[in-house]
Amino acid sequence: MSEGQPQQIPIGIIDNDHTPTTQKIALKLESLQGTKITSYYTNTTMAREAVQRGEIYAYLLIPKGTTKKLFTKRQPIISFYYSNVTLLAGGMTFKDLKTITALIAASVGAEKLSMLGKTSREIRSFLQPIALDIHMIQNPWLNYNVYLSTIMIPGVLSIFMLLLTVYTIGKELKFDRSKVWLRLANNNIIVALIGKLLPLFLIFLIIFWGFEWYIYGYLCFPHAGGWLRLLSLGLLMVTSSIGFGVFVFGLIPSLRMAMSVCSLWGVIGFSVCGATFPLFAMDPIIQGIAQIVPLRHYWMIYQASIFNGYPIVDVWYNVMILLIFAVLPLLVIFNIKRAMLNFVYIP
Repeated sequence: MSEGQPQQIPIGIIDNDHTPTTQKIALKLESLQGTKITSYYTNTTMAREAVQRGEIYAYLLIPKGTTKKLFTKRQPIISFYYSNVTLLAGGMTFKDLKTITALIAASVGAEKLSMLGKTSREIRSFLQPIALDIHMIQNPWLNYNVYLSTIMIPGVLSIFMLLLTVYTIGKELKFDRSKVWLRLANNNIIVALIGKLLPLFLIFLIIFWGFEWYIYGYLCFPHAGGWLRLLSLGLLMVTSSIGFGVFVFGLIPSLRMAMSVCSLWGVIGFSVCGATFPLFAMDPIIQGIAQIVPLRHYWMIYQASIFNGYPIVDVWYNVMILLIFAVLPLLVIFNIKRAMLNFVYIP
């Protein structure tokens, strides 16, 4: 990885034409930063087996007679095969191979137009009548680290918060200390929960804010929304995750089952948050499930208000949902108290 992008991805070539033109194809492909020709093969079987072994991610097949067809306008077919098992590597090799084939076709056309006496400006206008001026919003470097770290790390932290919240409460039942815990809080379950979860809240808040300082302050990830929104979003994510964990334990006052549900919910969050695949393209039932996953709303607030700098009012719905997650324990605190007084831990 260099500046957030993989480079020199190994690929192979099968050149059955063996002409200076096809050698130019290999040289131009070698000049691209994303790919590197590591092997030449004599047939597709050898190249396919190399892909299956993981030695290369793609190979280009140049059939015999390609150059002759190019100059006689018979439209030769150049095939490229790529493995999409690793999505990023597959996408980048596909892009480079497609770029090379387009460049070769353009160079042949340029040579023909040059022989007809056309100027370089006329050739450019003919080959590319419309020039594209492309600008990537907020991430002009195409740094994949910006896209991945900003959702993967909060997602992992969210899972830890859910699990540790449930374990912190449930271990009192497991080790038969629940009645002592309540007695120390004068049988006030609210005081007991605050005393139990406040250190956990402070620890994860420091971790979350430290993570934000590292990627946005030290690594200079784009954050058009500013630091106030960043810190507020971190606070909101920590409180909503801990609140959701308390709510799950209140609904299922069993340490084993509650931790299983939180693990499942945290993992589902990576799939339905919408960071890698748009939620609107998923099935309606999955879209409904996503609304009760904290990570989904974190991502919506981040990409709209932090990454793109839109007003926070544009994501008021997601902010409200995270606030609701944070106060969900109010619905189950008395069920937690009843469990601590009456339930017997079953391994």
